[in-house]
Amino acid sequence: MIGAMLLIGLALVVGFQFTFAAVQGNFGLFRRVEVTAEKARLTAERDALAAEVARMTNLTLRLSDSYLDLDLLDERARAVLGLVRSDEIAIH
Repeated sequence: MIGAMLLIGLALVVGFQFTFAAVQGNFGLFRRVEVTAEKARLTAERDALAAEVARMTNLTLRLSDSYLDLDLLDERARAVLGLVRSDEIAIH
C-alpha cells in the first residue's frame, strides 16, 4: 500500500517536473515564444539596415568620380557648410 502510494507520488513528481520543463525550461514553450519574437525584431532591424546600406550606396555612387550628381553635391555642401546663395531666402 505504502509502496504503491510512493510509486504514484514519485510518478506525479517526475511528471510535474517534465511538464514544468516543457513549458518553462530552456527549450520550453515560453522560450520558443521569446526566440520567435526576437527573430522578428532582428529581421526587422536587418531589413532597416539593408535599406540604409542601399541608400548610402546610392548616395556614394552619386558622389563618385564616375558619376557626379551636381544637385546632390550642392545640397550636401550647403548642409555641411550652412551656406546660402545671395538670391535665396532662408527660412528657419
